[in-house]
Amino acid sequence: MNILDFDNFFLPAKDLNEAKEFYKDKLGLEIKFDFSDKGMTAFKVGQNEPAIIVSTMQNAKPAIWFTVDNVQEAYEILKQKGITFLSEPFEIMTGLAVEFNDPFGNKLGLTDYSKLNKKK
Repeated sequence: MNILDFDNFFLPAKDLNEAKEFYKDKLGLEIKFDFSDKGMTAFKVGQNEPAIIVSTMQNAKPAIWFTVDNVQEAYEILKQKGITFLSEPFEIMTGLAVEFNDPFGNKLGLTDYSKLNKKK
């Protein structure tokens, strides 16, 4: 299992309109996608693929996600190393994801792009 890159940085927000005003209007970041109906908006940082995703979802906490080739495989390997996951791997729009905490309570996640890779 190799961590390939950063995927996204998640930040909680109380109000998406206020978040858009700050990140878009004040910081000048371009909106990458806007799923306001699902409680999240993503902002591009330069030409980087990873985005800052602000979320109004209940119990949202700051998190960093990393990309891997295969979430299910990484999940099994890390479980054997003693990592306790917050859930089983779950489907997202682009593939699978899974989250866990580091020893200090920081939320981390793994994601793959398995749904996109199948379309190629």
